[in-house]
Amino acid sequence: MGAKKDLTPIVEEPVVVRQRVNFLKVPIDIVAPDELSDVIYDILKENKELNIVLLSLWDLFRARRNSEYRYYVTRASLVIPISKSLISGIKFLTGKKAHRYMPFDFIIRMLNILEKRELSCYLLGGRTKVLLKTEKNIKLTFPKLRIVGRFTGNFKKQDEGTIIKAIKKASPSLLLVGKGVRGRERWIARNNMSLGHGMRLWCSDIFDVFAEKKKHPSQSSFDKGLEWIGYCFQNPLKFFRIFPYIGYKFMLLFYKLFVK
Repeated sequence: MGAKKDLTPIVEEPVVVRQRVNFLKVPIDIVAPDELSDVIYDILKENKELNIVLLSLWDLFRARRNSEYRYYVTRASLVIPISKSLISGIKFLTGKKAHRYMPFDFIIRMLNILEKRELSCYLLGGRTKVLLKTEKNIKLTFPKLRIVGRFTGNFKKQDEGTIIKAIKKASPSLLLVGKGVRGRERWIARNNMSLGHGMRLWCSDIFDVFAEKKKHPSQSSFDKGLEWIGYCFQNPLKFFRIFPYIGYKFMLLFYKLFVK
C-alpha cells in the first residue's frame, strides 16, 4: 500500500498589512484599524526592543531638526500619526491613505489587544495618587491584563538604575510611560538596550486621563481635526503655531514640485 497522506489542514497565518512611508524624511506607518491587532502581535514576535511612537505634526518638525529624536523615530517599530495635517500631507505627496489615531483611543486598543492574550503592562510616570487610580481603572477595564509593576515619574536620579532593573526583570509586553519622566521619549531612547524586550510607548497625559484628572478630546472634534483648539486655550502660546503650520504647507508644495 502507498504511504498514507497527511490530511491535516494547512493553516496559513494572516498577511499583516503594514506599510511604511518616508514623509518629509520621517518614517510613518500606515495601519488600518482592523489590521492593528495583527500588526501588534506581529511586532511582538520579534522579541526585541520595540518602541512605538505617536507622531504629531510638531513631533515631525522636531524629528527633522533634532538628531537624537530623529534617530529614536527612525528606529521605532511602529510610528503612528495622530495629527490630521500628517494624514492630508501624506495623501498630497504620495496619494496614499494613512490612518490617524487619537492617542487615548490607540492605547485603549493596545491594552485590549494585550488583554485578549493575557499579556502584561508596566506603568511608569505620573504622581502617586494618579498612578494608583490609573492602575485601578485599568484593572477594572482590562481584568485579564497583568500589571506587573509601576513607579511614579518624579523619581530621583540615583533610583533610575533600580527602576530600569525592575522593568527588565518584570519583562512587560508593554511599558507605558507618561508625564514626570525626565527626558520624555528620550528617556526610552537613552535606556533602550537596558529595558529588556517588549513594546514601549510614551504619551504625556495618558495617566491623567486614565485617572479622570483630565479629559481627552471628543471623537467628533478629533475627527474634524479641531482638538488643537482646546490645547490652545489651555496654553495660549500654542496659537503661535499657526506660523510653522503655514511653513509646513509651503514645504509640502516644495516637495510636491521639486523633490522626487
